[in-house]
Amino acid sequence: MGERVEFRTNGSTTAGYLARPSGPGPAVVVIQEWWGLVPHIERVADRFAAEGFVALAPDLFHGRKATSPDQAGKLMMALGVDDAARDLAGAIDYVKALPGSPAARVATVGFCMGGALSLFAACQSPEVGACVDFYGGHPKITPDLAALQAPVLGLFAGKDGFVSPQVVTDLDQKLTALGKRHEFHTYANAQHAFFNDTRPEVYDPEAAADAWKRTIAFCRRELGRA
Repeated sequence: MGERVEFRTNGSTTAGYLARPSGPGPAVVVIQEWWGLVPHIERVADRFAAEGFVALAPDLFHGRKATSPDQAGKLMMALGVDDAARDLAGAIDYVKALPGSPAARVATVGFCMGGALSLFAACQSPEVGACVDFYGGHPKITPDLAALQAPVLGLFAGKDGFVSPQVVTDLDQKLTALGKRHEFHTYANAQHAFFNDTRPEVYDPEAAADAWKRTIAFCRRELGRA
């Protein structure tokens, strides 16, 4: 369903995977986990397209992919936050300008490292009209929550040793104190990365299905129905 594309990023170019629906629809930027732009993330973009969204998954690791947690951790820690911000800003501009992307604003949807970057991008750009954070965490990323304009949907796991329930509670309290519109859902028996169906040791079909329904409904509500 999708295709490889390149888009401008602050004088350079970045690759990505673009999936389009059969007709016009609002735009979504799909942000990778620490594994890189792997087939799982491409399939997520395809699923958005099947729901009527124009979906772009930028390659934030610029061709590098991990096959082990050790490799993934090294790639994540080597990622420059400023570089990622430029790539995400370019991705937002690119997908907004595509024919068939009529919405004035886009959604950002990210997983793990990408969840933290989804919130970070929403705090950086007023062009983000909806932010979805799947169990987002990154030790080097601190979003400017005071600047956040988009509503946030947070989807978390109750048995998450990386993004713990306390981390989720702290984020909820900060957003509430700032008066930021958000809704959080925690799947009590799920583990970190419960949405990733290529990882049977943590994949939770029931939680993943419910989280997907919430994500689609949220993006349609905030951006306009696809």
